[in-house]
Amino acid sequence: LALVSVDALIDFINETEDVGKNGYTLLQAVLYTLLTTPQRLYEFFPTAALVGSLLSLGNLATHGELVAIRAAGVSKPRIMLSVLMAGFFMMIVSIMIGEWLAPISEQRARVISNTSPSAQISLKTQDGLWAKDGDRIVNVREIFPDFRLRHVWVYQLKNTLQLEEVVYANSAEYQQNSWLLKDIKRSAISPQGVTASVAKQEVWERLLPASLFAVIVIKPEQMSARKLARYIRYLKENQLDSDRYLLAYWTRFTVPLSSLVMLLLAMPFAFASIRTGGAGQRLFIGTVIGLAFHLINRALNHLSIVYGFPPFLGATLPLLVFLAIAITAAYRTR
Repeated sequence: LALVSVDALIDFINETEDVGKNGYTLLQAVLYTLLTTPQRLYEFFPTAALVGSLLSLGNLATHGELVAIRAAGVSKPRIMLSVLMAGFFMMIVSIMIGEWLAPISEQRARVISNTSPSAQISLKTQDGLWAKDGDRIVNVREIFPDFRLRHVWVYQLKNTLQLEEVVYANSAEYQQNSWLLKDIKRSAISPQGVTASVAKQEVWERLLPASLFAVIVIKPEQMSARKLARYIRYLKENQLDSDRYLLAYWTRFTVPLSSLVMLLLAMPFAFASIRTGGAGQRLFIGTVIGLAFHLINRALNHLSIVYGFPPFLGATLPLLVFLAIAITAAYRTR
């Protein structure tokens, strides 16, 4: 909570610089900061687990309580297991936040932070995105980065009141300043009745303004594992590059697991070197280790994309390296 509060405060201060521009209000800046909090909770969880365990276990070691526990017959592996059990339940909470709460709140936050274009759109949890563009209303059920849409409904109006045509497209891609719609079903409505037709694909000059994607698109790292899995399947079916999304998919599992690795990494310090150190020293060590893990993790993730390494390896290698370090340090600590 301390880490998230500090980061949220810094982000809120940055948001206040835009207050007054394009009708952006202070209340919207507050709402934006609150809506991005779940994603912060998810991202900071491994670092928080490391720093928190260093502080708490370090205090036990400083006051001789760990020594007393071990003298009472509780083995070091049993103490580690107790810590990991507590971390496991917190990890479940982290997964729930990252899978359900954070993606929805991030999408709503991006709408709030861009007042001018968002005046044209309205987001609903179950029905996707609704956008009004002149005499047509567009409903998109799934929106992905790189200007791709899934399950698109277009309602063409006449005189802003009368429904003239309904078009459904299974997918849409933005290419060369136009939209390529695929697997189209069209229903033209007239006084004589409804005329249905189908088309394999069509090119539309106008569907959604490309500028809206800066507002409504969530980065792969902020998408849920279920949504990533569906989109990866779509990319593979269409023989498109899916490495970036595969990396984000596997990261959805390694981020929560890394919190348990951070707990393992903290325990050797509690049993050994931190025994005589204060809270400031423990906080410094936790910050350094957490920053090192974050930098190495990000670097290897990007390198796996640049040099074509398997995404699974890019997502899990930092975790495995720090796990090996934690196990080795725990084994050597008496």
